[in-house]
Amino acid sequence: MAYRYTTFTPILTAWPSILLISAIGLFLGVALSFVHPLEYSSTVRILITQELGTIDAYTASLSVERISSDLADVVYTTSFYKKVLEAPYDINTAYFDENETDRRKQWDKMVTTSVSRSSGLLTIRAYHTDVKEAEKIANSVAYVLINEGWTYTSGSNIKVQLVDEALNSRWPVRPNIPVNALSGFVLGLICGVGYVLIQVERTKRRHQLIHE
Repeated sequence: MAYRYTTFTPILTAWPSILLISAIGLFLGVALSFVHPLEYSSTVRILITQELGTIDAYTASLSVERISSDLADVVYTTSFYKKVLEAPYDINTAYFDENETDRRKQWDKMVTTSVSRSSGLLTIRAYHTDVKEAEKIANSVAYVLINEGWTYTSGSNIKVQLVDEALNSRWPVRPNIPVNALSGFVLGLICGVGYVLIQVERTKRRHQLIHE
């Protein structure tokens, strides 16, 4: 019991300093969130199915999952990106960088894809500072996959259909301000406790040197 008292008493005594450092960490976490532009998201979901005749359900499920994963990867390619911009959704192309390398990096960050295992469901999420532009991009990606997705896969009898229309976020989702604020607070808390323990250890050593 004495060990626990000796260990935690300095921390409890110095709680105002620890709280101050934690608050500074929280502030920095929020402030750094605004270094990058705030972005909204728009999410659509499409379903990939495949007609395979009398093949067993497990094999059919694996085949659809593989095709879905292939299409999810294709979304990040240059040829697909160009088709998205050409889709009939009037995307603001001026938003994209002129340099090809920077534009590719921008596209990689602008769109994310995820596959629901064994279901053939492909989720597409687009990010943009303008929620309407995010919706246009998400719809354009779905449009290209539905109409030309079969050209990007070796599977036959592929059917791609929209199952969830674009769902837009009401508030900016990137950067994630609450998560950044919490991370900053926790990091500040750890630094505060660490600082107090270091100071306690220095004080102990000083006393030891004096008594020696």
